[in-house]
Amino acid sequence: MADIEKYDLTIIGAGPAGLSAAIYASRAGLNFVVLETGIAGGQINNTYEIENYPGILTIGGSELGELLKKHALKFNAEIRNIQDCKIRIDNNKKFVDVKKYKASYTIETKAIIIATGAEFKKLGCEGEAEHIGQGVSFCAVCDGMFYKGLEIAVIGGGNTAVEEAEYLTKFASKVYLIHRRDKFRADQYVVDKTLANPKIVPVYNSVVEKIEGDGAVNSVVIKNVRDEKISRLNVSGVFIFVGNSPLNSCAGDLLKTDDNGWIITDEKMCTSIDGIYAAGDVRAKFLRQVITAASDGAVAAMAASEYVSRM
Repeated sequence: MADIEKYDLTIIGAGPAGLSAAIYASRAGLNFVVLETGIAGGQINNTYEIENYPGILTIGGSELGELLKKHALKFNAEIRNIQDCKIRIDNNKKFVDVKKYKASYTIETKAIIIATGAEFKKLGCEGEAEHIGQGVSFCAVCDGMFYKGLEIAVIGGGNTAVEEAEYLTKFASKVYLIHRRDKFRADQYVVDKTLANPKIVPVYNSVVEKIEGDGAVNSVVIKNVRDEKISRLNVSGVFIFVGNSPLNSCAGDLLKTDDNGWIITDEKMCTSIDGIYAAGDVRAKFLRQVITAASDGAVAAMAASEYVSRM
């Protein structure tokens, strides 16, 4: 049996929150490791352009993700790519059981920062699951190029949906922007910029009832929520941006969450278990943005450092 690895701090997730935590943990002199199941940088790698990070007028999401990674590596962060992990408490000690494809190992750690972020919600309508990867997408940067000269639909009304709809006009001939209300929830600047694009066709007060297609998507059936009128839009792709769900499975049922599964923390990012912190999009909070995730990570790392120093 392999020896158990021991660290002061284990950071789960290498998005803006996790990488910010890594920078501050290194500066605090902690012995730590960062675990990541995907690409360092997190969900911002799927964002075409970021214009609201102070000090940077505009930058590609993947470019910012790479800069955050390089910054953490400059401070000697060890970033490990893994398949999965689970947090376990045994005799008041904290463990992280790590699965890396065919191998597995255990980390004993004094403190943990959960910075696993969130994933895009699905609509749950008929035809959605069957067409994922065949016309249904949750990533404009990943799949937009496949719809050059075609008509597509974007579902959602927040910043992500409105911004990604505008980005998709680089490829599509027409983008139907479908929202269940009569006004988009996105920032007014973002809405004005997007609706000024002649390729954007807003569809208000409507929800998608069904995604149709024999193999590939060829249409969506929508219902007007006010008069319940059913209509059909002929589109070759559907991009869905209707909110997020927390990626909190690594904690199981250990921590207190709100009704939607977001991890509850105090102002120091401490969860319901002393020494376990949550930072970034995975925690219950008012605003989920790159800047708030980075801030959370810094706070969590310093709180963890304070906790470890008391042990």
